[in-house]
Amino acid sequence: MFRLELPEDDRSLSPHTGYTRAHWEAAADGLLRAALRFATPHHALLDLPGPPSQSGVRSDGLEGFARTFLLAALRGAGSYGKDPHGFLERYTEGIDHGTRTPGRDDAESWPLIGHHGVQGQPMVESASVALGLRLTAPWTWDALTPGARDRTEEWLRGALRHQPAPNNWYLFQLTVAGFLESVGRGDAETARAIDRALGLLDGWYQGQGWYSDGDGRAFDHYNGWALHMYPLLHAHLAQDRALLDRLGPRLAEFLDGFALLFDANGAPIHHGRSLTYRFAAGAAVALGALTGHTPLAPGTTRRLLSGALRHFLDRGALTADGILGLGWYGPHVPTVQRYSGPASPYWASKGFLGLLLPPDHPVWTAPEEAAPAEGPDRVLALPAPGLLVQTTASDGLVRLHNHGSCKVRPWEAERPPAEPLYGRFAYSTRTGPTSADNIPDNHLALQVRGVRSDRLRIQPLAAGPDWLASSHTPLFPPGGPVLPAARLDSLTLVRGRLELRVHRTVNIPAGTAVHHTGWAIALPPGTAAETEATDGAPEVSLAGAEVTGQLLGLHGWDTSRTVRAPRGTAYGTWALVPELTGTVGEDPAGTLFVALASLTGDPGPDPLTGLAAAEAGGCTVTVRWPDGARTVVDFGDGSAHTVPTVREETA
Repeated sequence: MFRLELPEDDRSLSPHTGYTRAHWEAAADGLLRAALRFATPHHALLDLPGPPSQSGVRSDGLEGFARTFLLAALRGAGSYGKDPHGFLERYTEGIDHGTRTPGRDDAESWPLIGHHGVQGQPMVESASVALGLRLTAPWTWDALTPGARDRTEEWLRGALRHQPAPNNWYLFQLTVAGFLESVGRGDAETARAIDRALGLLDGWYQGQGWYSDGDGRAFDHYNGWALHMYPLLHAHLAQDRALLDRLGPRLAEFLDGFALLFDANGAPIHHGRSLTYRFAAGAAVALGALTGHTPLAPGTTRRLLSGALRHFLDRGALTADGILGLGWYGPHVPTVQRYSGPASPYWASKGFLGLLLPPDHPVWTAPEEAAPAEGPDRVLALPAPGLLVQTTASDGLVRLHNHGSCKVRPWEAERPPAEPLYGRFAYSTRTGPTSADNIPDNHLALQVRGVRSDRLRIQPLAAGPDWLASSHTPLFPPGGPVLPAARLDSLTLVRGRLELRVHRTVNIPAGTAVHHTGWAIALPPGTAAETEATDGAPEVSLAGAEVTGQLLGLHGWDTSRTVRAPRGTAYGTWALVPELTGTVGEDPAGTLFVALASLTGDPGPDPLTGLAAAEAGGCTVTVRWPDGARTVVDFGDGSAHTVPTVREETA
């Protein structure tokens, strides 16, 4: 495993991670030195090793330049232009040569910027080039000749003159336009780009600090490292107080919940696309401190940032060449998107945003404090994105229950298979979803004619302080069964480490098989596991290296078993998944299925059997807990407008 040359841990200032600002600077320097070995002679392209993306080798080379330039810019700007390694000089030369003959097939020329879907990837990279130049203008932009500045402006304006993807890509246009205005090259075209992006951003805001990534309900890490980052950083650099006052409170509200999504071991939540950007997840945390819009103490901010950086550096994120590889820890092909190329992971550079804070800022000088996940057990319902956060202090583990985030746009047809990084009922900081080629974890499926259904578009139904409910239409692959008016309603309620999962079928034919899976537990290849299939839905417990997953059928289930997932997860090359199976009954109002699940890092957890008991009648289920309290979940009469309710009764 390649390791960066970092200073000795400072456990006095940073008792949790050992990292200080010096560690961040050394990490940035090490990452840049390793990557720059793959630059072209005049540094305009970085051709990192690995299979090309769908955009092609030249676009990948620009991506390598742009994303590492952003890292060099944050490092240089944070040091007030001090650049002992000459990084900024090399990138300035690269800009000069890359913009001389854009589109030409030679050793240095950058590709032209096109429309999304037609040579559009350079538009993404234009934002990193523009932001890097804006942060380092005295040492890069001002060092270019007048002709080179004109050429660079013309290349960047290609981003303003072509169609972005219908999502966060509009913020790339904002970032390019903001830079051009900052160097006195603004005009009606740049003003339109900024106004258009900010207008769309307001339309995508859903509340509680969460934006959807375009129209629809795609909620993921792009909320922090793109939808908050680009406009707020633009406002900060432009000293636009009105825009800061408008967007800043949204960031503060977002961070109040998002801070819970970092494990005690430093890992961010494993949910949504582009997870190969890894510690970029901390960008919004640093941005809050930079702009003053954060509920987090300085020591907590550094704890989250350094925890995430160290988590990945200690777990094989770097290849033998010192390059950030595609994957999570080591390589994991099933979790990598088609648009990703060898240089894509360097959007992790956004995680170094904290270097813009001066060395004497409290984020760097205050003692580290515990991460929020290390505090008391927490349950946080976020109805706006449809997410339920669950943390436990004993193990510092974080789970995210999904009753609202999905990848289907309003204008798109629902076509299975579902995206594993969006369609599952639950995600965590120590498990990943299984590959689309294997059995899905944390899933509810009907089985008709040997074919299982998928969960794509998710419709939130209701929420309480410790629960969320949603509905979805079970869909089968093209050419498969079609169930008219079919619906599956689902509710998750959490209590400590426990997850009560209640599902109700609507308009599903009697006799239809129903399958429900729990957490995918990564194990070393060849690990033996017993497979059970007996009456009474016995409990399934699977112990991995760091976690134990448990699943117990409380009502409606007939059998349980363990299923192999040989393509594994991002946490291991091989995994096991617990599964319950039942059958839809004759009641026209629907059939209830109730299960108890758990994912814990505590060693030797108690069995779930005996921790809850369920009784159902019609569309109501009563769950009794060992302390005598009762939880009553009522799904109503099954009509299209029924909203589930939850009532808690004390002993």
